[in-house]
Parts: sequence; structure tokens; C-alpha cells
Amino acid sequence: MESKNGFTLFSIEEFEQWIATKQVTRTVLYLQEHHTYAPSYANFTGKNHFALLTGMKNYHVNYNGWADIGQHFTTFPDGKIGTGRSLEMSPACIKGRNAEAICIENLGNFDDGKDDMSAAQRETIVRATAALARRFGVPADVNYIVYHHWFDLNTGARTEGASGVVKSCPGTNFFGGNKVKNAKMNFLPLVIQALGGNFGQQLSGVLKFGYVTANSLNIRKGPGTGFARTGATGLGAILRIYKVSGNWYKIAKNREEWVSATYVKNVTRAAVFDTEELNVRSGPGVNFSIVGSYRVGEELFIHEEKGTWAKIGVDERWVSKRFLKIFNP
Repeated sequence: MESKNGFTLFSIEEFEQWIATKQVTRTVLYLQEHHTYAPSYANFTGKNHFALLTGMKNYHVNYNGWADIGQHFTTFPDGKIGTGRSLEMSPACIKGRNAEAICIENLGNFDDGKDDMSAAQRETIVRATAALARRFGVPADVNYIVYHHWFDLNTGARTEGASGVVKSCPGTNFFGGNKVKNAKMNFLPLVIQALGGNFGQQLSGVLKFGYVTANSLNIRKGPGTGFARTGATGLGAILRIYKVSGNWYKIAKNREEWVSATYVKNVTRAAVFDTEELNVRSGPGVNFSIVGSYRVGEELFIHEEKGTWAKIGVDERWVSKRFLKIFNP
């Protein structure tokens, strides 16, 4: 393990040990797979991991105007994996789909006829995806482990790459292809094998969910301002609430992590059912424009309700409640 320029570089064995005990307050439902396209293998010398990470961060911040590097993790041809933006922040990787997600960028151009993925990177991608799935209770199926190619670049609608404006990312030859069928046949079976079997989301003990309404919300070691501050979480983060004490919420199952309930608003966990595609609209009604879509089985959080419509984020994104299955909690 080595750290430089705000990044940490791990072997896959070191990463598996590190992520297993990493404290993260933000709820994670999805893992995103990407390729960098550029830089590609031609830019990798075997010794310039930190230079490449720094270059990507500079591009994302100075050219794209983002707050930090877009991805949480980057895998390299030699099998190393590097950190990126804070896990407490949503990634900047798939428009309209970054909430409750972790973004994995795999260095290389994995379109047909381009970089031939090394065995070391292949193993790291599988094992890192499995380690993240295990840590955050993410099922190894195509509703939760997703490819960038499946989403429209302009709206975030999930089109499976069949329509709209899409990238090839994570590559037309990423584990045999970038289609949903390729993920089901070639990639996810390897992740499930690395996991030792698939599983459902591990949310036992959760009383309810809430989202942060403050720009920065302090996390403390107990239910009160007299307890030491251990960190902070940001606006819009979905928190798991395990216990209530007065006006304080315990947001970790096995650790003393508490936040003020004043700055947390309740949300309801739900999933799309009874329709293959659920339109997302810019307001609570069919007269509002379509700004995206969700596929059957995808999960979301309801922030507000108006009649038969549900707001599914802090911005104006609404879906019809008749196609939602409500979970308890």
C-alpha cells in the first residue's frame, strides 16, 4: 500500500482487507463499471499510477468543473487499484444515476481491437467488484451492478444501450461485451464465484432511511453535541437509521456514529415493478416532460409524495407510484 497526491494504491489483497472494514455512512445500492478509454494501456508505464490518477483528477476538476475526480476507484493493468473521490460523495460517472452508487474506472480502452485486458487487471476487476458487493450488500445482478453503456448520456434513462446517446463504456470487449447478456453470461458469474455465492441486500436492523438536508452534517460518537466529532456526511446522502435517541439518529449498525435528526428527512425505499420501463418526469404528472427512466427491479428512494406521484431525489424527478413496490423499511 502506498499513498501520494491524495490517492492510495493497493494490491487487490490489500484492497479486500481495507474495504471490508472501511467506515462509510452513505447508503450504497449500485456499482458502476467503466473504462477510462483515455488514458489507455499505451499511457501506462508500470510506475505512473499516481501521475495518471492526478491527471484524471485535474481533467475532471479543471475541464469538467467537478468537485473532485469522478470515480471512487481505478484499476490498472498490473492489478493494482487506486482510490479516488471520497466514498461519502456520489460519483460523477453516469448522469442521473450517481446517487447511492460507487464508480469503478478500469484503466484501458476495452473496445474491440484496442487494449487486450491483462490477466492481473481482469482478476482485480472481478475481486474488487466482489469485495465492494460484499461490503455494501449489493446483489451481483444487472439491476445493481451496471455498465455505463446501458444508460443514455443526456437523460440517464436505462436503454440497455439499444437507443439514445450512449458510450461503449466499459468497452465492447469488456469481459466479452458491453451488453446486459454479456454481463449475465461472462462477468457476473465470476463476481458471484469470487463472493462465494450471490445474496440479497443486507439491510437487517435498519429502522428507516433518511436523507441529509445540510451541506455538511457532523457525525458524532454519541447522541449529542458533547460527543466527539468523527466525520461528516453531505447534502442528499441517504443514511441508514438503526436507532433513535431523542433528536439523534444512530447511522451505523456496529459502531457509535450519530447525527442530529434536525438535518435528516425521512425517505421511503422502493423498487420498480409491474412495468418494463418507468418514465421519470420533471414534475408530478404526465403533462411534465420525460427526463429519464427506470427499469423493472431498479431501486430508488421516495423523498416526497403528491397524489399518485413520488419525487425520487432532491431535484425535480418524479415517477408514478402505481408502479412502485414499497419496502419495509
